[in-house]
Amino acid sequence: MSDNTERGRRPVTAHDVARQAGVSQSAVSRTFTKGASVSPDTRRKVEEAAALLGYRPNLVARSLITRRSNLIGVAIPGMANPFYARVLESLSAAFEGLGYRILLFSMANNEDSDPVLEEILRYQVDGLVLVSASLSSHFAEECRTIGLPVVLFNRTNGSTSVSSVTSDNLTGSRTIAQFLVAAGHERLAFIAGKESSSTNRDREAGFNGYLTSQGLPRPLRDVGEYTFEGAMAATRRLLSLDAPPDAIFCANDLMALAAINVCHERGVKPGSDVSIVGFDDLPQGQWPIFGLTTFEQPMTEMIGRAVNIICAQLADPNTSAIQEILPGRMIVRDTARIPATGMLEINGERIWQP
Repeated sequence: MSDNTERGRRPVTAHDVARQAGVSQSAVSRTFTKGASVSPDTRRKVEEAAALLGYRPNLVARSLITRRSNLIGVAIPGMANPFYARVLESLSAAFEGLGYRILLFSMANNEDSDPVLEEILRYQVDGLVLVSASLSSHFAEECRTIGLPVVLFNRTNGSTSVSSVTSDNLTGSRTIAQFLVAAGHERLAFIAGKESSSTNRDREAGFNGYLTSQGLPRPLRDVGEYTFEGAMAATRRLLSLDAPPDAIFCANDLMALAAINVCHERGVKPGSDVSIVGFDDLPQGQWPIFGLTTFEQPMTEMIGRAVNIICAQLADPNTSAIQEILPGRMIVRDTARIPATGMLEINGERIWQP
C-alpha cells in the first residue's frame, strides 16, 4: 500500500511532514509553535511539506502534552452595550498577540454568573476573564483549587482573593457631581444601572457623596438597568416631573445616549435646557450628532492590566491577587453646560479638572 493511499485514510501527522521535509519531528513542532526557534531554511522546508500534504497542527493533541489549550475564556453580558463589543475586541487582540485565542461565553440571558461558570469549567481554558460579572465565593474557591487564573473586568466582588481591574468609579462620579455643580446646576438626577452591580453602586456613591459633602440635596433618582430602553423610560419619567432636573448623570454612556434621544423627542436641548453626562466614553458618544460629555474609562490600560494579571498567574499560580483601580478623565463635549473654570485642552480633547 502506498504512502499516499495510507495518508488518504488517516489524518496527516507531524511525522509525515517531518519525513517529507527531511527534518526531525521536533523541527516540525517548533515551526508551528509561536516564538519557537527554527532556522529560515528549516521553516521553509516544513511549510512547503505541510502545504503539499495538507497538514494542520493538532491543537487538541498538543494541549494534552503541554496541559495548555492556549484558550482564554471570556464571559460577557451580551453585545447590546457597545462597551462590551469594544472590550471583547481589545481582549482578543491583546491575547492573540501572546498566542492565545478567546473562547466566548455569553451571559446575555443570565445575570447570575454561576451557571455560566459551571459551563466554563467543563472546558480546558487556561484563564478566565469575567466582564461586568461577579464571582461567587464558591466558584472563586473552585478556581483557586484547580489553579485557574481569573480576573474580574469592570466589576469587583469585595474579595482580596480575586483579581479585578476597574476604573476609578468613585472618583469619576464624584468629579461628575463637581462638574455639574460648578456649572450652576441645582436640580440633579441620577439614572442608575443594575442595582446589584459594583460599578453602579460606586458611581452612585461617589455622585451622592459629593453632593452630601457640599450640603446639597440628594439627586432625583430613576433606574435604567444599563439598557437603552430602560434609560429612555427613566428619562421620560424624570422630564415629566413638575420640576424636572436640569442635569442628568447616567451610570453609563449607553443610557446617556438614550437620554439624549428622549430630549430630542421632547424638544429639550442637551447642553442648554438640560445637561446629560455619561460614563465610559464610547466611540458612539464621540459622534458629532451626540457630542456626549462623559467620564472616560481608560480602556487600553485596563485591558493591558487584565492581560498582565492572567499571564502572571499562568507563569506562577502562587501570584497574589491584585485589585487594580485606574484613573480616568472628565471629557467635555456638547451635552453639558461648561463651568467657568477648570477647562483644559489636551491632544484636541476638552478635559475638565476640579
